[in-house]
Amino acid sequence: MPLFIQNKPLDPIRSTADLFDKNPHLQEKAKAFRSKPLVDVDPKCLLYVHQREFAATTPADKCVSVIGSDDATTCHLVVLRHTGSGAVCLGHCDGSSTWSEVPLLVKAVTSLSDACKEGRLELHLVGGFNDDSTTSHNLSLDILAAFQVQKEDIHLETCCITEMNDVVVNGTHRPVVYGIGVDVKTGDVYPASFPHKGPAEELRSARTFTGGEMVNIYDSSRGLFQIGPCTWSQNLDIAFWLSQNDDTILKYLSTSPRAEPPHFVQHMKSTIQFLLDHPNSESLFPGGQPQFYHRTETGDWERVVQS
Repeated sequence: MPLFIQNKPLDPIRSTADLFDKNPHLQEKAKAFRSKPLVDVDPKCLLYVHQREFAATTPADKCVSVIGSDDATTCHLVVLRHTGSGAVCLGHCDGSSTWSEVPLLVKAVTSLSDACKEGRLELHLVGGFNDDSTTSHNLSLDILAAFQVQKEDIHLETCCITEMNDVVVNGTHRPVVYGIGVDVKTGDVYPASFPHKGPAEELRSARTFTGGEMVNIYDSSRGLFQIGPCTWSQNLDIAFWLSQNDDTILKYLSTSPRAEPPHFVQHMKSTIQFLLDHPNSESLFPGGQPQFYHRTETGDWERVVQS
């Protein structure tokens, strides 16, 4: 079935401009969304999603009350929620494999909503900007097209993407909103920032850097965060980047060098250093098992030691 906008099937679109021209209320909702105050999310209630990750849960979850992600420039943040069950999923999509990723997000929500007879699937898209290479625009179209071919009826509620998420600062185009959170209990989606991006931040970044595919990081039935096992091979050549200046790293390791957040270069260097410190990924996953983390009574993620 197609995507629905205001209960009407969405016709095939040629461009995001075409989408917004035909649906001016989406423009108004996008303007309203990006004008919301930025929320600094408490890590003790948060499940943070990195690039090429997704997570889903329900309002019954006692460990997670907010799912969030940020640092999205050309990337898009995708929230899908079932209004009946309250099941919600957030994915951080970078265009690496959109057509195989979107079904994973849909299945994550529908599998948590099987017993619910009422309600509908609602979609919120945030991310991208008017970048010179049109990477954002192409990803916007791919994500919309991928959702249009899902068998479920899906209602597009928020569409703050590409030109509707663009601002010019000192002559440079940048995203207005880099990150979002979704309230697991209410389904409210809002602009957000996250000073803490754990657990296992460097390991997760290394997984993405070395080509890891979209992965589910959370088992809501057990309240467990999980990562891996990941595989990568030793590559001493990447040490080259540690001696390069910021401009060089931005130019070659970013899809949007002039729009990255201030911590991008340090983040890339710490990821590369982590890979150099752990040339054999197998050592991080004893017995070939994932790393699991559970939430302690104080709200921190603590690694579960496997016996």
